[in-house]
Amino acid sequence: MLLLSIDSSAGASAALTRRGEILQQWRTEETNSHAEVLTPAVQRMLEAAGVSGTDLDGVAVGVGPGPFTGLRVGLALAHALAEAWSKPLHGICSLDSVALRATDAGVEGEFLVATDARRREVYWAHYVSDEAGSRLVKGPFVSPAAELPPLPVVGAGLQLYPEALHPAKVDQDPSGWTPDAVELGQLAAAALAGEIHGVLCQARPLYLRDSDAKVPEQMRQGAPR
Repeated sequence: MLLLSIDSSAGASAALTRRGEILQQWRTEETNSHAEVLTPAVQRMLEAAGVSGTDLDGVAVGVGPGPFTGLRVGLALAHALAEAWSKPLHGICSLDSVALRATDAGVEGEFLVATDARRREVYWAHYVSDEAGSRLVKGPFVSPAAELPPLPVVGAGLQLYPEALHPAKVDQDPSGWTPDAVELGQLAAAALAGEIHGVLCQARPLYLRDSDAKVPEQMRQGAPR
């Protein structure tokens, strides 16, 4: 199963995987250039792998949570490519990527994934890890770091709020972890093979907040002119 996966919920990343094995991968930590760099990156990956969009078995995309503008870029690209190539499109919560990384790093039991939500808040979700892998318990949510349950944490939220969040015990530092398309592709492949359940969702953005952009009063329907 050959999948293209895309995520733009934090930085931006893309990957080509076959049965979960990495063929090509790309990522950037920049958060304000998704529209300029993501499409060319996907094109370069396909060329480097010697495949075309019609060779794919599907497209997987991280649905967030994440900021409005960046998240829309990845989702719009995934929808456009899946439509153009007539391929199925699979959504996955972006935080599931970090949860999979935590499980692979040896985190056991209950833990939280927390990433930057700006406005002095974090996006977070509650997971449990055991011999079957990581599973979502509840979430995702957005709230101040101080309001999270007292559980071990992985993810970039640790860097921002070390006084409120406590890192999970792993060999590598989990405080810089952000979602990545490689893990989304691996999760999608496992879900499509029937190895895990409850991971795939509709490819719709998971914002968790109202937009900062408001329609001017004079443009609202029925507003006096």
